[in-house]
Amino acid sequence: MLTNRRPILLANARLIDPSQSLDTTGDVLIVDGVIRDAKRGIGTAGVPEGTEVINCAGKVVAPGLIDMRAFVGEPGASHRESFASASHAAAAGGITTIICQPDTSPAIDNSATVDFVLRRARDTAIVNIHPMAALTKGLEGKEMTEFGLLRAAGAVAFTDGDKSVTNAQVMRRALTYARDFDALIVHYTEDPALVGEGVMNEGERASRLGLTGIPTAAEAIMLERDMRLVALTGGRYHAASVSCAESIEILKRARDAGLRVSASASINHLTLNENDIGPYRSYLKLSPPLRTEDDRRALVDAVASGLIDVIMSDHNPQDVETKRLPFAEAEPGAIGLETMLSAGLRLLHNGELSLTQLISAMSTRPAELLGLPGGTLRAGSVADVIVIDADVPWVLDPADLKSQCKNTPFDEARFTGRVIRTIVGGRTVYEHV
Repeated sequence: MLTNRRPILLANARLIDPSQSLDTTGDVLIVDGVIRDAKRGIGTAGVPEGTEVINCAGKVVAPGLIDMRAFVGEPGASHRESFASASHAAAAGGITTIICQPDTSPAIDNSATVDFVLRRARDTAIVNIHPMAALTKGLEGKEMTEFGLLRAAGAVAFTDGDKSVTNAQVMRRALTYARDFDALIVHYTEDPALVGEGVMNEGERASRLGLTGIPTAAEAIMLERDMRLVALTGGRYHAASVSCAESIEILKRARDAGLRVSASASINHLTLNENDIGPYRSYLKLSPPLRTEDDRRALVDAVASGLIDVIMSDHNPQDVETKRLPFAEAEPGAIGLETMLSAGLRLLHNGELSLTQLISAMSTRPAELLGLPGGTLRAGSVADVIVIDADVPWVLDPADLKSQCKNTPFDEARFTGRVIRTIVGGRTVYEHV
């Protein structure tokens, strides 16, 4: 639902804003698409005429979420997900900004394609959409793209999607070149030779299922190499999707050495482990694969300490033809825009993360890393805001999901907490009824 942009007062709310270390009760006044103020007592002091007053009754008001890693199928694969369908799914999940990946057809590796994405999203989407551009031409890992032109066109960072740049010299040049633009290199760390024919985490569980495993070393070796290159070049680097305890140790050493490195983990790897695959559930075939419970706990601890900066959905829709297959033959990937926050609230209710830590990793830190508006409730900032009922129980029915594909790892999962209102640029774009 898209409403006119009249003033909105979100009254009697619990305000969570990590950018200001804010966790208090109060109101948020939104006028002309901008947060005019967020504090206690706005409602009693008077608001502009015609203001829509929404009594939040103690529910959480927070900055809108920024999903730093999501695949949208335009151009070339709109049957998997379009900007329109992705944006409606995002709004229902409290995501006000999607960062889309460049592994489309054609790849987002030139300024014309960046411009197409921005125009197409502006015309059809109800949330903000920003593209990452390809790190190398054609995502082939051989020749760098034109970072300067792509950045000027509107690319917010550079990545080869779910492909690793195996050539160390190419990665060194990319980090050096990006440093001059203060651009962020986002790299998927996986050695394809070590992955081989692997389809799930290597270990006892894979052996029992008779499936070929992927060792954690495939991730750790590539990440270790990248840290050496960051030290050599001084570039800004972001690990796209860490999944194991070994990677966290490597990141900690790099941070302690003063390197400009950051990292994301997917909500799937923070809330699920390899045992959830059960009897070959192909909806849980992911890349990187789900790891052990020890790895999951290490990831959560790293988010809590700030070592892992960002929680992202890793939204990667696959249709029925590519998912309802034997586990080894199914494509990796799952949708996640609508479930990222609700799954994250499991970590809150389990006592593993605070609400401030969760919102910081899903909103404030992505905004800071990418230099985007949002991620805050500060007066004068863009009014990308969500209202969360953190305690409402519900069961996920895949048929109700707004994504075009329904391959969720949380099929029929029981959740506690969901978004009940999403506001983008001062307009309500989603309201749960």
